[in-house]
Amino acid sequence: MLDKSPDDLADLYATDAVHEFPFSSPGFPPSFEGREAVRAGYRAAWGARQAQVDEVRRVAAYETADPEVIVAEHVVVGTLPATATTFTVPGLLILQVRNGLITRVRDYMDGFGVTSARK
Repeated sequence: MLDKSPDDLADLYATDAVHEFPFSSPGFPPSFEGREAVRAGYRAAWGARQAQVDEVRRVAAYETADPEVIVAEHVVVGTLPATATTFTVPGLLILQVRNGLITRVRDYMDGFGVTSARK
């Protein structure tokens, strides 16, 4: 995320993985279905956004009863270069991993945090 490399990110996913955004922002899809959709989706999103990610803070990671599932809290801190406005966006990821590859992500991010900083 810091490097905004859609290829590096997509390579972490299984070919048939699903990345869901239950709290999707307007104009953003509710999910990416498949590794190549993750690659294309993040390429488009990171290419179009005028936000600079300065830091991703790991808040906590939680093991679950399912050995393939982990829950991770994080905070993204960034800047909007056009206005020099900073933003802080909390998020929660529920990841399912099998054979070393991500098979499903439920990505709960405060997408309106960046939108609010733009005002």
